[in-house]
Amino acid sequence: MPVKRPEKTTMPTREAGERAHTFAEVNEGYSVAHASFEAERCLRCQDPVCVSACPVQIPIPDFIHAVAAGDMAGAARILRSANPLPAICGRVCPQELQCEGSCSMGGRWKPVAIGHLERFVADWERSQPITTRPAITRSERIAVIGAGPSGLVCAGELARHGYGVTVYEALHAPGGVLRYGIPEFRLPKAVLDWEIAMLESAGVEFQCNIIIGRTITLDDLIAKHGFAAVFIGTGAGLPQFLGIPGENLNGVYSANEFLTRINLMRAYDPEADTPVHVGRRVAVIGSGNTAMDAVRTSLRMGAEEAMIVYRRSEKEMSARVEEYQHAKEEGIDFHWLTSPLEILDDGDGWVSGLRCQRMELGAPDASGRARPVPIPGSEFVLAVDNVILAIGTTPNPLLTRTTSGLAVTEHGCLLADERTGLTSKPLVFAGGDAVTGAATVILAAGAGKRAARAIVEALATRTLVTRLPS
Repeated sequence: MPVKRPEKTTMPTREAGERAHTFAEVNEGYSVAHASFEAERCLRCQDPVCVSACPVQIPIPDFIHAVAAGDMAGAARILRSANPLPAICGRVCPQELQCEGSCSMGGRWKPVAIGHLERFVADWERSQPITTRPAITRSERIAVIGAGPSGLVCAGELARHGYGVTVYEALHAPGGVLRYGIPEFRLPKAVLDWEIAMLESAGVEFQCNIIIGRTITLDDLIAKHGFAAVFIGTGAGLPQFLGIPGENLNGVYSANEFLTRINLMRAYDPEADTPVHVGRRVAVIGSGNTAMDAVRTSLRMGAEEAMIVYRRSEKEMSARVEEYQHAKEEGIDFHWLTSPLEILDDGDGWVSGLRCQRMELGAPDASGRARPVPIPGSEFVLAVDNVILAIGTTPNPLLTRTTSGLAVTEHGCLLADERTGLTSKPLVFAGGDAVTGAATVILAAGAGKRAARAIVEALATRTLVTRLPS
């Protein structure tokens, strides 16, 4: 076996001082030389555990081998056969926990940069003309509710099997959390638009500004509009709050609202007039990727000080290491072991500060993480003009409240079979955050793909061979 280089090929990035004040993409992508160099590190294992660790089961060694051989068209074909969104997943997936986390190279050295290579191949494909043509060979039509990652992947997989697919989206453009939740500096809208154009070229139809549960009911999709099956991928768009005093003050946002305003009103475009109030000092409460997106966005919107407030320590942080490192390089402050108690009023209904308390870590709680314990007498005030809450989201209950027979869990998530996505209603499937609660793009994509295969099986056999959830 030839000697392999132990280190990953570094992804070029924009200089931190420059990028902290623009929405230009942080990672600049591999060159052909970078990609070829990195692809040669793959061991081409006989048992590629990286594939089973990928929620959409990309044939990873095969596409990397094609890159190493200089066959970019072949690599793109392999990627797209398994994942309709490679340019997106190559940018936002937590590869370090999935494919790269299982890479055999990682046992002694750094794992192969699978995500960077996926992005490189997808960007190469994006530079080529779109040549896909619709190939509808089935008489049945499928409805997909929600144009986020699970809905897009489900639609793409069904189109690949020859079904006519209509995707219904409540907002003005498809993409879901990919469009309104992830900032431009991590996922440019041009990349998302191109991936959606690829789906349209494969025959997927999008109908926007239609709220299923209001404009049309779910039952009508089957009874009146003639769809043979329905997939629900409505995500988890309802923000959670802390329940502390001051959350109703001007200058307080949920991260969901803040990022949606920024993205849908094009704050990333210097020519756009985007009326989002961002003061000099911004505190973001939380430690996940959404918190990192919100705090880095506030810096780009003109904040002079932007900080993360989190009640546990750096060790318990849930954000990707890469996003955390980028945030630190850009000058974000981190207040670990700090719990917010009250948002303070300046007397005119606007935020003036955040009263906090120091914490220390105790025994593990139900999540397995160390429980934060208040330190008596340690209260203090952070002077801030905005507070952004990034502490999680839950599914919006609109659809379940207007659809009879659609069972939900005690947390408001749709009850669905883990393997197939089948819900409590015949021929109605679901996946992604609407089932699991807020998770990652690639887990939602994997759920959309599994559900698509179950729909194909159910329609082909005319029997529901899946297990109904109890």
